[in-house]
Amino acid sequence: MAIQLERHLFTLEEYERMVEAGVFDEDARVELIRGEIVEMAPIGLPHAACVARLTKALEKRAGDTAIVWPQNNPIWLLDDSRPEPDVTLLRWREDYYGGKRPTPEDILLVVEVSDTTLRSDRNVKGPLYAEAGISEYWIINLQDDVIELYANPDEGAYRRTAKAKRGETITLLTLPDLLKDEVEVSYILGLKVGKLEG
Repeated sequence: MAIQLERHLFTLEEYERMVEAGVFDEDARVELIRGEIVEMAPIGLPHAACVARLTKALEKRAGDTAIVWPQNNPIWLLDDSRPEPDVTLLRWREDYYGGKRPTPEDILLVVEVSDTTLRSDRNVKGPLYAEAGISEYWIINLQDDVIELYANPDEGAYRRTAKAKRGETITLLTLPDLLKDEVEVSYILGLKVGKLEG
């Protein structure tokens, strides 16, 4: 006879209390996705370098019109999710969200850099971000060397999709005038690297 184990799903409030109580090790890489505490994949060098390039590019182009919310900073979605995207672009606030959590209304763009997490970024996080009403989502797909652009969420799915390749430039699909200049896809993706040195 097989024993069925019961899963316990957490609310955002329960998860927040756990974080505040120090339940997770300070170096733990976990996030709350639809009530489940999910361990995040380790960050490799190509991933880290891509996040650094994208952060620099967005900061330079957004200036004081938006805040670049860096890797491992959470966003609060629905009643059961607190993901930690690789980069988030938030509406400008003088206090840098020190007194208020960034919620979907504050989020202009969410970006996930995907080397080993492509399936999850498309099939789990994409619908989550769309359901929360986040207007734009990018997947920097390091496996296929492209940037996937998603916009116009409706009923848990993005209705507008595009792909940008090396040699092309991109800007926000939903707020094209927010950034001062377009960003080169080749710059974000970085040099094609074979074997790591060192």
